[in-house]
Amino acid sequence: MTSPDRKSVNQLDLLLGALALFYPLIALVALRFLEPHWVALVLGCVVVLRVALGKGGPLALSLAALCAVGAMALMTLHDSQLALRLYPVFMGLAMLTAFAHSLFNPPSLIEIFARMREPDLPPEGVVHTRRVTFAWCVFLACNAAVALYTAIFSSLEVWAIYNGAVSYGLMGLMFFGELLIRKTIMARADEGSADR
Repeated sequence: MTSPDRKSVNQLDLLLGALALFYPLIALVALRFLEPHWVALVLGCVVVLRVALGKGGPLALSLAALCAVGAMALMTLHDSQLALRLYPVFMGLAMLTAFAHSLFNPPSLIEIFARMREPDLPPEGVVHTRRVTFAWCVFLACNAAVALYTAIFSSLEVWAIYNGAVSYGLMGLMFFGELLIRKTIMARADEGSADR
């Protein structure tokens, strides 16, 4: 049974996660009522609180998220409207940095995630997760480039739709596609070890 305190922390984490996930769509509405610097402040607090609760993921991703919030805070001093639009770019580049760093300092982030579900990852799985980490680096670089384009050259509505829906859809397709491929690789590895 879950204690009341633990339940409230889980609910808070769920709320903070939803706010961070749907930030572009929430910002689209919030900017009609609030000044951009207030929206940026709330967003920064949400990210920092998630990291403080230990819900930012692996340490590299948590540090990357904090760096993104710092970059957004500095940009807010110059142009708070643009800073809000650049948040997805900052987060994308921060995630790209964390993923790329893990390629040079194994285990790769995808291997860490894979081992949460499959602790006995075979060597074929490790090679696969490295390749997938590299693929995520390419995806994150492209996504950050599109996010930058929408931040600078698109309307607020187009920016919100891409960064608050389309990019998440693309991430979901990549995630589930990789999961299916990994299951196939794991099945082949199991068959290979059974044949020996």
